[in-house]
Amino acid sequence: MEILRRIVRKEFLQLRFDKQMLRILFIGPIFQLFALGFAANNDVLEIPTVLVDLDRSRASRALLDRFLASDRFQLVEQLDALAEVDPWLRTGRAQIALVIGAGFGAATASGATGGSTPGEVQILVDGTDSNSAVVGMSYATAIVSNQAERLLRTRGAVRSTGSAGSLDLRSRVWYNPDLKSRWFYLPVILALTLLLNTLILPSMGVVREKEIGTLEQILVTPIRPWQLIVGKLLPFALIGIVNICAVTALIVFFFRVPLVGSFPLLVLLSLPLLLTNLSLGLLVSTLVRTQQQAMMTSIFAVMIPMIYLSGLIFPIENMPRAIQFVTYAIPLRYYNTILRGIFLKGSGIDVLWPQTLTLLGFGIGILTLAARRFRKNLD
Repeated sequence: MEILRRIVRKEFLQLRFDKQMLRILFIGPIFQLFALGFAANNDVLEIPTVLVDLDRSRASRALLDRFLASDRFQLVEQLDALAEVDPWLRTGRAQIALVIGAGFGAATASGATGGSTPGEVQILVDGTDSNSAVVGMSYATAIVSNQAERLLRTRGAVRSTGSAGSLDLRSRVWYNPDLKSRWFYLPVILALTLLLNTLILPSMGVVREKEIGTLEQILVTPIRPWQLIVGKLLPFALIGIVNICAVTALIVFFFRVPLVGSFPLLVLLSLPLLLTNLSLGLLVSTLVRTQQQAMMTSIFAVMIPMIYLSGLIFPIENMPRAIQFVTYAIPLRYYNTILRGIFLKGSGIDVLWPQTLTLLGFGIGILTLAARRFRKNLD
């Protein structure tokens, strides 16, 4: 243990005097957090909207008021004819056009239900940005439907909620009631930080010993291979735990993303991922000769596939069937379930134990393979 303690101390001393490594370790994750925290936001607010009111009734003004009362739409112009809409959408000055047909007020007053009636409402959407178009159209459709139903109810055209034969549909979103995309994306930073600090940097640190020739000097000392492996990886594991605490604190207290579950459980269930990443970093170091090769191999052969195929950013359900099977071999897939389960759902170990055991199995298996290759390189 004394030998192990000295190896760990040596690693921390090397990190202390390597200013470039220190910046990557501590400033890199903070930069990632703020960049993604402010940039990665799919919430659609203040959509530029033009209005064509061909009815000009009290009902059409009430519908417009419902649009303006929401922070989703921003009225930029009121047009007199449908033909004037195209230039606004083509030039990008507006993304949505709300067209209220003539007779809308009379149709709602008489209890008409739309369709081919003169009281129809048309929503024209610029589909260049498909995400904004779909979200904006959903918002607009919901407002129109709710307003029409409210008007019909006030006129007795629709049965009351408690009456026989009526259908009362009430939707409720759990875990993210406001559907904030920031709640979905920001926990990803924690996984990216651990990939950076416990996969790329350890692989570069081991290879650096080869480049500067100190690995040969270590071989003539009475240090055993397991002591060298643990001594090289343990400092990065400790730094990873520190980064978990720091990044989680910023996510919760600065960006106001709720941590519904237990923070100690989050740290505990992150340890299998730390073991897996450190093992992958050690394995990469046995396959390359220079730090540049270690960095490029870690990023392009390991890190990027893990991010794309883990479900952190792109839903696995939307991937082709063959790719979905491949994702079962991605350790980060299981950590994604753990991460969002604890953050948003408050899940406990009784729910997350399958993912934890699978991740632990990955870590032990990869560490065994990496240790064997590392011993062979030492021999």
